[in-house]
Amino acid sequence: MANVSWTEGVSNRTAVRLEADFQYSLFTTIYSIVFVLGLIENISALYLLSNKARHTSPSYIYMINLALADTLFVCVLPFKIHYHLNRNNWIFGDMACRITGTLYYINIYLSIVFFTCICVDRYIAVLHPFTYIQIRVTHYVVVATILWVVALSIMVALILGGPLHNKGLRNTTMCFENFARSSWISRMALYNILALVFGFVIPFSIILICYPLIARRISQIKHSIRKRKALTTIYIILLICTLCFLPYHLTHFLHFLMRSQVIQNKWFTKLIYKMRRITLALVSFNCCLNPFLYYFTSSSRTQLCSQTAYIPQPNKGCFFPSYEPVNWLPEEYLGTGIVESHACKVKLAIS
Repeated sequence: MANVSWTEGVSNRTAVRLEADFQYSLFTTIYSIVFVLGLIENISALYLLSNKARHTSPSYIYMINLALADTLFVCVLPFKIHYHLNRNNWIFGDMACRITGTLYYINIYLSIVFFTCICVDRYIAVLHPFTYIQIRVTHYVVVATILWVVALSIMVALILGGPLHNKGLRNTTMCFENFARSSWISRMALYNILALVFGFVIPFSIILICYPLIARRISQIKHSIRKRKALTTIYIILLICTLCFLPYHLTHFLHFLMRSQVIQNKWFTKLIYKMRRITLALVSFNCCLNPFLYYFTSSSRTQLCSQTAYIPQPNKGCFFPSYEPVNWLPEEYLGTGIVESHACKVKLAIS
């Protein structure tokens, strides 16, 4: 059995044995599926997005970085598969445990923040189009670079902060789990609280606020195909967040309270531990679902008309705006009363 001894409350005489024997087959099966599908899908996505990025909206920079993060994630999974096949016994050494463990969890939060960036980008494109057309490629590059720098900084802090493996039962070495209570209330507490607040609660709140506003605006589009594709993109992101990230963070928060011994009920702690194992496995499916987002976004995001569009520029002292040519425009503009297409030349009109 996968038993982890944990002392309940202030008394050292009462112990709760946390059992999850099903985890070995669960993690091995799910990680194997995710590795095969995720590797194929995300390498294909990187190739396609990189080759067509010069023809599309610069927001594809977020998509490319999301696919890159997912590719790094699936490269870690063979180590995790071996770990669980070996009944949670890590044999690759402490440094490999630190690197693979941090890469695993960093991917979760990089995915969420890039989802949020895509959400904000769509929000500005649909509800504030004249602001959107002033955003340059460098803005997207700067945002993506900052996110990677923050992620790498957290990784380095975790890796250099000390060992992340612990001794389990049967003289096994457990990686990134089975931390003592002292670690949960000191070293791990700060990371868990910051990850929960800035890595999930705030980004997820932004997504929940922005997407209903986007959906309401898009629902006014007369073109049914464009409307359906655009709404499908929204639903995919909400689906991934709801199925993969929300259950994981809810159980992780309860798991943190349990390990900190805030929650002490024996039956509840056993349930939390089992749910934690399930949601930890299921959260990895996000890297298999993300390529569907790339597909629907690429098919609905951009409208090319003879590779030319005309954007109004403020013209001081003149009632009529001047127009500046560009080679792309988000398709969400079309049919909203903001953009009209004439003879394959798109013009923004003041409505």
